[in-house]
Amino acid sequence: MAGRINQFLREYIFILSIITALIGLVVLVIGALGTFTEMFIETMGNWNLYILVIGIILFLTGIYYLYSYITKKKFVISELETNKRSEFVKRHKEVKAAVKYLPKKYSQLLLEKEKELRIK
Repeated sequence: MAGRINQFLREYIFILSIITALIGLVVLVIGALGTFTEMFIETMGNWNLYILVIGIILFLTGIYYLYSYITKKKFVISELETNKRSEFVKRHKEVKAAVKYLPKKYSQLLLEKEKELRIK
C-alpha cells in the first residue's frame, strides 16, 4: 500500500506541490488578515494565529517540493543530453539518485541512455 502511495505522489509531485503552495498561500493570507486585522475576529475567534502558522507551513512545503522537483528535473535532463560516456559515468550515481524522486518517464529515459552508452 505504501508503495502505491509513493508511486502516486512521485508521478504527480509537480501538480501536488503547486496545489499545496496555492492552498498554503490562501490560508496564509486568511490567517494574516485575521491575526493582524480585526477582519475575521467574529468567525474564527482565537484560531487566527494557528491558521497563520498552518498557512506558512503549507506554503513553504509546497514551495520546497516544487523547487526540489524542478532542480532534479533540470539536472537529470542536462545529464541525459550528454553524449560522452566518460562524463555520464562520473555522474551516473547522482542521476540515479535524482531519478528515484521523479516520475517514471525519467527512469525510462535513464534506462535508454544507459543502453545507448552501454552502462550497467
